[in-house]
Amino acid sequence: MLKVENLDVEIAGVDVLRRVSFTLTAGAVTVLVGRNGAGKTTTLRAIMGLLPWKGGRVEVDGTELGGLPGNARAGIGLGYAPEDRRLIPDLSVEENILVPGLARKMPAPELKQRLDEVYDLLPQLGTLRARPAGGVSGGQGKIVALGRALMIADKVLMLDEPFQGLAPALALDYARTLQRCHEQKRDIAILVTESTPKLLDAIASDTLLLERGEIVRAEP
Repeated sequence: MLKVENLDVEIAGVDVLRRVSFTLTAGAVTVLVGRNGAGKTTTLRAIMGLLPWKGGRVEVDGTELGGLPGNARAGIGLGYAPEDRRLIPDLSVEENILVPGLARKMPAPELKQRLDEVYDLLPQLGTLRARPAGGVSGGQGKIVALGRALMIADKVLMLDEPFQGLAPALALDYARTLQRCHEQKRDIAILVTESTPKLLDAIASDTLLLERGEIVRAEP
């Protein structure tokens, strides 16, 4: 599905990722664990083409991603929910969810079908659909970002620190939502970065430990 080989990333002359390698498979949930500053966010941003690589290779179903801009990577089925959500505050929740589909120039019937699937999977978004995205809470914003990523996640869904900043009750609700995604989207691979992955124990297939930019342990 998605294969990362010897990925090196340098930022401002500092080696942030060093020879990072792992493989994601369809139907599996892989958790990338590490302390703040270990390189978790950098890994996802590099895969999405938001940071240049110093070296290495990333491919999805045999398609090499090197040189492809971020929008092209979204176009081959990579859905990404960043840590800070990156919602457009003046647009409605529904308009934010639709943005990546519109960027991919999906035909109207496909847009509607995918939007319906997102609302079916994340019913809490239905009541928020007309609300300006700038007016939702932090926890609601995380769910909106998840729905937006699901609009185009045909092959890989990547979530960066989805529980960060959430109250315990909201974190549990998000974990249950993610479990539903896993159960109903068995054809995609899911990669989640987390500092404290306890909430993902029920669905995690693999755990990767990232320390100082290197994978130091992988557990089944």
